[in-house]
Amino acid sequence: MNTSTALRTDRYELTMLEAAITHGTADTPCMFEAFGRRLPGARRYGVVAGIGRLLERIRDFRFGDAELAWLSGNEVVNSATLDWLADYRFSGDIWGYAEGEAYFPESPILIVESSFGEGVLLETLILSILNYDSAVAAAATRMVTAAADRPLAEMGSRRTHEDSAVAAARAAYIAGFSATSNLEAGRTWGIPTMGTAAHSFTLLHESEEEAFRAQIAASGPETTLLVDTYDIARGVETAIRVAGTELGAIRLDSGDLPTLVVDVRRQLDKLGAHDTKITVTSDLDEYAIATLRPAPVDSYGVGTSLVTGSGSPAAGLVYKLVARQRGNGEWVSVAKASTGKASIGGRKYATRVRDENGIARQEKVYIGLGPENADALPSTERPLLQPLMTAGDIDDRHVGVAGTRRARDHHAMVRSELPAGAFRLGRGDPALPTTFDE
Repeated sequence: MNTSTALRTDRYELTMLEAAITHGTADTPCMFEAFGRRLPGARRYGVVAGIGRLLERIRDFRFGDAELAWLSGNEVVNSATLDWLADYRFSGDIWGYAEGEAYFPESPILIVESSFGEGVLLETLILSILNYDSAVAAAATRMVTAAADRPLAEMGSRRTHEDSAVAAARAAYIAGFSATSNLEAGRTWGIPTMGTAAHSFTLLHESEEEAFRAQIAASGPETTLLVDTYDIARGVETAIRVAGTELGAIRLDSGDLPTLVVDVRRQLDKLGAHDTKITVTSDLDEYAIATLRPAPVDSYGVGTSLVTGSGSPAAGLVYKLVARQRGNGEWVSVAKASTGKASIGGRKYATRVRDENGIARQEKVYIGLGPENADALPSTERPLLQPLMTAGDIDDRHVGVAGTRRARDHHAMVRSELPAGAFRLGRGDPALPTTFDE
């Protein structure tokens, strides 16, 4: 199977490349930056997700014979550009926020330093991955907050594109979800998988009891039984009668959940099933989960709202040229001045300023500084930019199963240093101000 990602881009990237080759500016050293002008949905903070996936896609961004033949046959670019593309391999440097990091308006999430030609081709790939994965992660972290340490499982594969489902499971896991129903996400990214039965399994059998007995025979009494196909109270009674008080859990997928959960917990306890847990599903989002916080819910399963970003399906990130080099080696800051879409030019370095208790208070962006200046910064400022690719080679710490787990651990650390106001679910201002130091 062809694994090239080169055509997962917009045509205008190649149009710009062709014009730059013709004009002799394709090799101009440049700096591109991915950032968000604002947080989607007036949220308090964003979450960087997709870095590990992105680095692997950049590695596979090559124009093979099939891609070149299609471009030629459809007269997308001229022969000189085809020759340039035939030798394409990203050879520049990429710095960025660690996956799982929090970000705020104008945070320089990703910095690409390369020739114009090499960097401009990556725009669509970078934004398509970071915008989706970060949107899911931002929704997921809010659900983790609402769940107050109770486990959440991602189960949205039937509500999004088949490839997006795998990406969403990974982003949710990084943000704190504990499991996924998607097996490909489990195989590719090492995420724990879960799943029991749907209503169709109960309807297959002559009775609910027969269905429960069949599931327990296959999975053991520690399984989770879905009890709302018919009458919930009767389903709970049948589940405990069949499985015994050692039944692992029951699942509720309908009804007035806040009231229903209390009734079911009371019934389970009355039957002696004090250790049988209750998991709920049914179109949950962060607000529904927060409503259930006082109820005796043990875990949640979330689908549609999670994989669609809970109302913000894209993170709103953009990718702009912020600096270019003149022939004499001098770097020149460049910026877009359009109303409502202005950008801030120049090379940047970002830190998270923390108080004496280790709580984050400010996002600080230094214009004109780079990683080589990090040692001279105050100890109260945590550097945010890390090397992701150097001379086209991936830093392996950020990819694969290990990179995914590293991102999950990093996000947990980041959450611990954010101020309490960051976790409010209502619309509001960013939890930290972004300031610029020139």
